[in-house]
Amino acid sequence: MESPKGSSVKYKFDNKSKSFKLYKALPAGMVFPFDFGFIPGTKGEDGDPLDVLIVSEFRTFPGCVIDCRIAGCIAAEQQKEDRLIRNDRFIGIPEQSRVYAGIDTISDIPSRLITEIDQFFVNYLKAEGKKLSILNHFNSQQAMELIK
Repeated sequence: MESPKGSSVKYKFDNKSKSFKLYKALPAGMVFPFDFGFIPGTKGEDGDPLDVLIVSEFRTFPGCVIDCRIAGCIAAEQQKEDRLIRNDRFIGIPEQSRVYAGIDTISDIPSRLITEIDQFFVNYLKAEGKKLSILNHFNSQQAMELIK
């Protein structure tokens, strides 16, 4: 986990120093709706580990390792310099969650919440002058195939 639920700043793990660094501030009034981090041992098209939004009722801290089941994926395309790259956001549900214990796949998550999560990512990048387009939503099985 890198950035906690409710945080208005984004942290990134720095492999060189083996620590979490303050990466950037979110636009005024925006906070992470849930804990946000990465899936260790993976690498996305942007060169970073695959992103994961950890949907749960609690907030943890940078560096916290959370055992999650992957409920799905928000497939997205993001502007990076002069080209578009895939930069998907996976949805993880902590094994310890009681509120979200019945969620096994993305269709179990209320569609209103998925729309709000989509809009969070689109709007925070838009405020930075970047474009993010939501391409699709994938279920847990499809998401696990993408991770592999």
